[in-house]
Amino acid sequence: MLASWLEKNGFSRNLQHRYQRSGWLESIGVGAFKRPNENVNWQGALRTMQNQAELPVFVGGPTALSLNGFSHYLRDESENIYLFSPLKTNLPTWFKNYKWNSPVNHIKTSFLPANLALSKFEVTQFSITISSNEKAFFESLYLTPEKQDIIEVYQLLSALVNLRPQIIQKLLEECTSVKVKRLFLYMAKKASHQWFQFLDLSKINLGAGDRSIIKNGTYNSEFQITIPKGLAEL
Repeated sequence: MLASWLEKNGFSRNLQHRYQRSGWLESIGVGAFKRPNENVNWQGALRTMQNQAELPVFVGGPTALSLNGFSHYLRDESENIYLFSPLKTNLPTWFKNYKWNSPVNHIKTSFLPANLALSKFEVTQFSITISSNEKAFFESLYLTPEKQDIIEVYQLLSALVNLRPQIIQKLLEECTSVKVKRLFLYMAKKASHQWFQFLDLSKINLGAGDRSIIKNGTYNSEFQITIPKGLAEL
């Protein structure tokens, strides 16, 4: 619970301090409280940031895919928590300084509209906003090759047989990262999923010139990208 939210709901700052001295509230950092003897996790903290602070931050990339049941396609690095937000979004100090069970990575980016292709994920007693599988895969591509292994990301796409082509089409048209769009189309064509045939590639701006995803790789002339040899040989 945020001090500002409590104040809006009738609990003055003086009353909050009195509750804290009486042991009814426990501080987890400047401006944030929890109930005594209650374990808080990053999901609950995220819900507070989304609902009380109204910050445009959400679960994305491999973390969203993991929540939706695809964690076994990614190695241990996926235990890192990935939160995405628009470029100018700053997370509160209490959240950044708290020692969560898993490392939290805050990715600030505008390569996709923040409010596009989001969904609700039900935790035990509340829900949080996360990326849909379609958007989460685009975000995983955005993290390659520095934070996500590109071959493992492709293996993940191989399992995503039920992606919605209308959502993918919108993401491809709105995406500003040429790297992500070219990689996605290369992988989608390679995976031969049925939804690929419903995409209208004529509406997608793929930019001009070559893109090198990795050094000393294999060049793909159709999408003008240099990819790892291991991916090309799959």
